[in-house]
Amino acid sequence: MSETGIPSGQLNVKDLVKKATELNDFSHLLEHVPYAQFIGMQVSRFGDELVFQLPAKDDNIGNPTLPALHGGVIAGFMEMSAILQLMVFMQATKVPKVVDFSIDYLRAGHHKDSFAECKITRQGRRVANVSINCWQTNRKALIATARAHFLIE
Repeated sequence: MSETGIPSGQLNVKDLVKKATELNDFSHLLEHVPYAQFIGMQVSRFGDELVFQLPAKDDNIGNPTLPALHGGVIAGFMEMSAILQLMVFMQATKVPKVVDFSIDYLRAGHHKDSFAECKITRQGRRVANVSINCWQTNRKALIATARAHFLIE
């Protein structure tokens, strides 16, 4: 099993990504990622953009007093969003491997739906850089931003 939770030897990643892209339905792809299922992650495509959604879910709460999302859930959601972004737009044959992930938490993520958008800032033959923004009610009021580097093959 790869670090993303996708059993690497059991799936044809290229076919999963191709089917998801053609049907504009990423639920079948997300079904193969246990962590994405656990946090309730969803994906929608609007033209050439993917918007990732983390629905409000009690299991994702880290601070019940506020209540606020667990920072690890936010980071995992953002990392998984970047991986899926790369897989879809590269028509990947393998799951990209995380080389580096750096996150800046900007404000508390309250108990409501969260969204993420990724931008591939550089893609070479072996490494891709992705920037990720996460917000809740307003795209300009980010709750977190991150940068990630992936090994692609």
